[in-house]
Amino acid sequence: MTATYTTETAINFLFLSEPDMIAAGVKDVAQCVDVMEETLVLLAQGDYKMAGLNSNSHGAMITFPENPEFEGMPKDGPDRRFMAMPAYLGGRFKNTGVKWYGSNAENKASGLPRSIHTFVLNDTVTGAPKAIMSANLLSAYRTGAVPGVGVKHLAVADATTLAVVGPGVMAKTITEACIAERPGITTIKIKGRSERGINAFATWALEKFPEIEVVAVGSEEDVVKDADIVIAATTTDAAGSSAFPYFKKEWLKPGALLLLPAAGRFDDAYLLDDARLVVDYMGLYEAWAEEYGPQAYQLLGIPGTHWYDLALQGKLDLAKISQIGDICSGKLPGRSNDEEIILYSVGGMPVEDVAWATQVYENALEKGIGTTLNLWESPALA
Repeated sequence: MTATYTTETAINFLFLSEPDMIAAGVKDVAQCVDVMEETLVLLAQGDYKMAGLNSNSHGAMITFPENPEFEGMPKDGPDRRFMAMPAYLGGRFKNTGVKWYGSNAENKASGLPRSIHTFVLNDTVTGAPKAIMSANLLSAYRTGAVPGVGVKHLAVADATTLAVVGPGVMAKTITEACIAERPGITTIKIKGRSERGINAFATWALEKFPEIEVVAVGSEEDVVKDADIVIAATTTDAAGSSAFPYFKKEWLKPGALLLLPAAGRFDDAYLLDDARLVVDYMGLYEAWAEEYGPQAYQLLGIPGTHWYDLALQGKLDLAKISQIGDICSGKLPGRSNDEEIILYSVGGMPVEDVAWATQVYENALEKGIGTTLNLWESPALA
């Protein structure tokens, strides 16, 4: 057998700054929802790979000790970590990439985001970089668009009232996705932990959607009352599930869709008896169960981790949990009627970053956006 060689050894890649990413459409939430829908279908079909022996791991994380014994080693603190999230996605994407970020809650005091993300998009065959891009907006919009897929397929068509529990950054892009998919929304109700956070979100919402009424309320019961779509975007509390936002079945409007990308708590009797349960992808919850054991729900807060625990305990039939990708493809039914209450758990996966990075990269090439950089003309070692 004769090996095939090429003289094309030069590797160039595209650098995309945050302004470049914006120009290339990273904030186009409607397009992002469509791309995430494609991604979730591919996940359900199995045309992907993520980290870990199970190929479903969220990624690899570096954390730090409370009392470091070495000079210069960071001390543990709120959101103090580094994380790498690699993935391959098939379908029309057929790219591999990794999101890499450092996170530190103290960043906010100096005007920086809590986490600072970059993304490397690679050619799957050669491993060469195609692009290195600013990824805070990439991550934020794919985070908002995955719940948006749930809105597209599971929310009542005539939704008018949106409830936001936890009015932070994540809730903003989810709100954008909700309104893109249900433009009939006329009211946003907000429940937050601090007046500052509530006011900041309300100011943003009124500027972004001046035609929509924005109302602050004082309790979970008040915020979900009469809401067609509920966003639960409160970060996990160190106290565990007892401190998670609580949603009682009787408070929920018939036909409500609850988007659950963060901490949330429901009565087990409701979950076991008549709740309609949907997750983004079951493999992620299997991986979390392997990695965190029975503490997954307490540590992560994402409701689907608790549903999976109930299934492992033999209390909940695993077949009762649907994957959104199977609903998108028509393999499973979506909403059965306008009275059905649906809970949609979202964990977030690096395949989603690969998908949106691929689309934004293709947009950038088409529009001539970004800076071409050279890795080498020919490698010094080969």
